[in-house]
Amino acid sequence: MANMDISLKEMMAVDGAVGAAVVDYGSGMALGTLGGSKDLDLQVAAAANTEVVKAKLRAMDALQLQDTIEDILITLGGQYHIIRPLAGRGGKGLFLYLALDRSRANLAMARHQLRTIEDKLEV
Repeated sequence: MANMDISLKEMMAVDGAVGAAVVDYGSGMALGTLGGSKDLDLQVAAAANTEVVKAKLRAMDALQLQDTIEDILITLGGQYHIIRPLAGRGGKGLFLYLALDRSRANLAMARHQLRTIEDKLEV
């Protein structure tokens, strides 16, 4: 099992990573962050993406979908943003957030690596 700091470092080791966070979507607060830049404020991204997760959960409830979110992908012109709600024990109410430089990232590999990081994370 990996702790949060190790998981954030592993997230930043993904090709093209520019920022990573573990976020509590109940409060919108980032519990841990690594990376970011003047153009990517991870605290603001954590709060804003909390609303994305909550909106998707409400939509699933309204549609009566009996399923879970594996991940949410936001594709921008120059970046990919991956939101991955934690499914394991102790992770309920949290999500991993990874921002990638689209020109340097392999989206399929990033999603695979994020799934592996989630499996090892001990919160």
